[in-house]
Amino acid sequence: MDETVRQDEKVEVRPEDGEVRREAEQPKPAWYVVHTYSGYENKVEANLRQRIKSMGMEGKILNIIIPTEEEVELREGQRRTVQRKIFPGYILVEMILDEQTWQVVRNTPGVTGFVGSGNRPVPLSEDEVKAILSRMRRPEEERPIRIGFKKGETVRIIDGPFADFTGVVDEIYPEKGKVRVLVSIFGRETPLELDLLQVERL
Repeated sequence: MDETVRQDEKVEVRPEDGEVRREAEQPKPAWYVVHTYSGYENKVEANLRQRIKSMGMEGKILNIIIPTEEEVELREGQRRTVQRKIFPGYILVEMILDEQTWQVVRNTPGVTGFVGSGNRPVPLSEDEVKAILSRMRRPEEERPIRIGFKKGETVRIIDGPFADFTGVVDEIYPEKGKVRVLVSIFGRETPLELDLLQVERL
């Protein structure tokens, strides 16, 4: 009799055990890189969001991001902030990958495929996702500067005592917001360090 009781105790299963096991088996969402036709990233995002809604996939395809960053553009004496795509031709999709969600994304107009090994999409690591999101949120003082000219090009000085002089770009210091221009003054080549906004490309 005692032996029977001990055997019963060994096989006792609590109802919640099955729930824990099923929960542990649930696949987790991950971020995947999806390749699109270049220039169609926004259109693909709109198409995919529409497909997700119409096919009731909101619980499996959770988020879509077009990675962009703000950069400072210096051109023709003007300074402005512009949005630039970090990875032209790619979008990021957070999803639980299975045959159904793969088909929804892969068959979206403008999508050419997933980034991965062979036919198997490979998710981004947590560190990769954090790095991309951090780049998208970088503060103003850390934003990259795009300059409308390069070393060796001829530029015109548009401000200061040497306005209307032309010269050749000798060095660019984007971190200082400066440029060194070689200007011919009285027949002698003279280097001038100027603010980036003081010159424009010819």
